[in-house]
Amino acid sequence: MKKWTALLISCVMLLSLLAACGNGGNENGGDENGKASDISNVNASGMPITNDPIELSFFTGKAATNGNNFEETLVWKTYAEMSNVKVNFELVPFENLTEKRNLALANGDYPDGFYSARVPAADLMKYGEQGVFIKLNDLIDEYAPNFKSLLDKYPDLKKALTMPDGNIYSFPSFYSPEFLPMLIGTPLWVKQDWLDQLGMEEPKTTEDLYHYLKTVKTTDLNGNGTLDEMPYSGTGVNPLIEQLMGAFGVGNRGLGHKHVDVDPETNELRFFRTTPQFKELLQYVSRLYADGLIDPEIFTQTSSELYAKGAQNILGATINPNPKTQFNGEGYFGLGALEGPHGDKMYTHIKVPMVWPGAFVITDKNEHPEATVRWIDHFYGDEGATFYFMGVEGESYTVKEDGTLEFVEEITNHPDGLTMDQALTKYVTWLGGSYPGYVQAKYFKGSETLPEAVATGEKAAPDAIKDLWYSFTYTEEEQEFMSSVGSDIHTYIKEMEAKFINGSASFDEWDSYVKQIEKMGLDRYMEIYQAAYDRYQNN
Repeated sequence: MKKWTALLISCVMLLSLLAACGNGGNENGGDENGKASDISNVNASGMPITNDPIELSFFTGKAATNGNNFEETLVWKTYAEMSNVKVNFELVPFENLTEKRNLALANGDYPDGFYSARVPAADLMKYGEQGVFIKLNDLIDEYAPNFKSLLDKYPDLKKALTMPDGNIYSFPSFYSPEFLPMLIGTPLWVKQDWLDQLGMEEPKTTEDLYHYLKTVKTTDLNGNGTLDEMPYSGTGVNPLIEQLMGAFGVGNRGLGHKHVDVDPETNELRFFRTTPQFKELLQYVSRLYADGLIDPEIFTQTSSELYAKGAQNILGATINPNPKTQFNGEGYFGLGALEGPHGDKMYTHIKVPMVWPGAFVITDKNEHPEATVRWIDHFYGDEGATFYFMGVEGESYTVKEDGTLEFVEEITNHPDGLTMDQALTKYVTWLGGSYPGYVQAKYFKGSETLPEAVATGEKAAPDAIKDLWYSFTYTEEEQEFMSSVGSDIHTYIKEMEAKFINGSASFDEWDSYVKQIEKMGLDRYMEIYQAAYDRYQNN
């Protein structure tokens, strides 16, 4: 009897051991990365996400326009109660984000996830292969029905999000491809009332724009008795260059590819920053700068400094999300595609719908990957996205008779004169962008859905580029080149373009400038770009 009892106990122990080996060594299961997790606590659908409360910590990027305590905002307090998942957001200002994120990953001192952390594709590949960022393929299939439906609906999204090893390691910040004002993001704004005072029509060509800016400089349009009007101001000169690319026939695959597009004559990849067309674009911007039509502080100016000038009613034109929300600027409207000196007219200032591929990643330290995937997937569906962007009905927004949503008056017309962005910090945390989620016009009520932004989108639509590339991904070897030699090329171009514009470099040097870029490794650069493009097309 003792022998039979011992044999029975041994068999039971053996079966238990085999079962444990089959599910990752944990009787409650484990994720595809082999990490044990308690899936018995996770509900397959609905709220709460977990039966027993869990707690997570996220390294979190923060914009200057956001509040300083995410946990106390309406959305996150409510969601913690709904889901049984309490998140501690470890806030890091965007200006310090890259340095602190890299340091955390290098020394292994990172939390359960990276939220709004702008993780680049190169790091997704690097730390995904190392197992620091967990693979999400199977978890998406099982626990992210909202996001999975988007991957099925938009094949380009899946192509761009899939790394060369075939895995997905992140949830992106994704804008609906149908939401053009959001993809435009930061139009080129001019003042309608100043045009009216000058008896001018809306600028339709690059020469019209030059003439308008020239007249602003010499006219007291704000009526304060001094010529303090500033024709154009912004943060950096590149946004203006990007707005004008289509008028000079370059940049025809969108803002996700700032150096390479397709040559319309050969239908082959083209490094357009060294073309004669781009040279002519720089000469046009240089002309604006030489004539005093561009703010001389543009190369170093911060957003807050720009908005302070805007609040003084001195800007004739600017580029930002919306003057109304950024500095209570009235009377501005966005320009459509301008026609250039040779008849080119394309609206190319369109962002990749997948703006930040690494907006949210889950690390190998996370003991609740299934619950975390369910937690983030909520914001890729209509119900969760409406909640994320608008808050709670009756508290932060109301539903009008026609079914459209609008923020409460405390947000749109704050009694203390706060801008809409300032008033929103009490309720939401999407200000400043880079958040993981799905943006559509029906529930997103930021700068891009105000009437003047919608009007800009409608104006731009007929000339908007049709073949918009998403981001490409690179193998480890390719990425090493792009991060070193490619980065050096980009830096050199940026420095020289600024010099060409401000006059410290002569356009007589253009040919030698192009040869220098070629010597730096342009042929290899284009070989890698071609390989990435081919992989993107065939993914």
